[in-house]
Amino acid sequence: MLAPVRPAPLAGENDRWLDLLDANLGSVNWSPALAPLAKKLANNVPLSLDDGMALYRHPDLHEVGALAHQVRKARFGNQAFFNSNVHINQTNICVLACRFCAFRRGPKAKDAYAMSIDEYMDDLANYAHAIDEVHSVGGLHPDWGVEHYEELFARVAQTYPSISIKALTAVEIKHLGQRSSMTTREVLRRLKAAGLTSLPGGGAEILDDDVRAIICNGKESSAEYLQIHREAHEVGLPSNCTMLFGTIEALEQRLQHMISLRDLNASTKGFQCFVPYPFLPDDTRLPQAQLATGTEILRTIAVSRLMLNNIPHIKAYRMNIGDHLAELALQFGADDIDGTVQKESIMHLAGSSAPLDHDRAQLARLIRDAGCEPIQRNTIYSHFEPYIPPKIKPRRVLPMATQ
Repeated sequence: MLAPVRPAPLAGENDRWLDLLDANLGSVNWSPALAPLAKKLANNVPLSLDDGMALYRHPDLHEVGALAHQVRKARFGNQAFFNSNVHINQTNICVLACRFCAFRRGPKAKDAYAMSIDEYMDDLANYAHAIDEVHSVGGLHPDWGVEHYEELFARVAQTYPSISIKALTAVEIKHLGQRSSMTTREVLRRLKAAGLTSLPGGGAEILDDDVRAIICNGKESSAEYLQIHREAHEVGLPSNCTMLFGTIEALEQRLQHMISLRDLNASTKGFQCFVPYPFLPDDTRLPQAQLATGTEILRTIAVSRLMLNNIPHIKAYRMNIGDHLAELALQFGADDIDGTVQKESIMHLAGSSAPLDHDRAQLARLIRDAGCEPIQRNTIYSHFEPYIPPKIKPRRVLPMATQ
């Protein structure tokens, strides 16, 4: 059982992080282009869209990364966070057909599936002994309403009370409201009562409706995504938020996306973590995608840390960017690498090659290789515990035979 060490609103942050940031930033001789931004950050003044563009256009990626790393160090020191979780994607059947999605299937497809509640519970039983979170998102099943998920979450909560349920994106909540003829706020209330712990942030893509009309036409609008997360926060469900980049969006649209999330969190304080991840092109239907390079991924993670002064955590989502970039990202502003995962479909069908068989010791080794201290957390960033790997028994060596 993880021991609580500080109240949830701080999300693991040093309660004097702004004082530390002021001192740390003042000890570095920043270039003329970044010095004004460092001064803003030291005073916790939100960066503007123009500031964000300056960060994207700055020729020295390492200086941008160093600036983000100073913010990350002030907040969390050398700590980097992970949890023990499993992803169970309950169905790939979806009434939508987003152009970037390699996971979605129509109901008549040969490889379409929809897990019954018993099948879901049987699958979860394979991992329950080793996890504290189940993460479930999937397609918009044409026949499932809120009652289906109420029964599912209640079964999970009753069977495994120590496992938190992080499930359903904003568009899934919208779909359930439409299927069940109720408001999204009422859907959220009922699911929370059934056992839902928090919402993932998936489905944000880019919060610009012109972009959404091309890459995910029919999904929730930008305003609906923000409103559903506002309602989740107001009914007591914290959430993450995401950004899919490297499709057709401009840099300004990425930055406005971040600003929209920041503006919402200024009033609700319910976003725990921001997860920027690049579009993976394999087996998808978006040939005009720009595709992000490794350096652009690191820069976007760094810019995220600098723009989002009121969202505590920035995640290097290793299921998407892989272990090597995730390790580097811990020096570019990220402080979280998600969890053990063990099973995941959506990113891997899109082209991810990140390993799925990591245990806690392997994640801790990745974090240590980045120069950080591994901290196991719970889903909602309220319980923390330094991870100490089990001692490895020395190998028994037989005595060498002598003549």
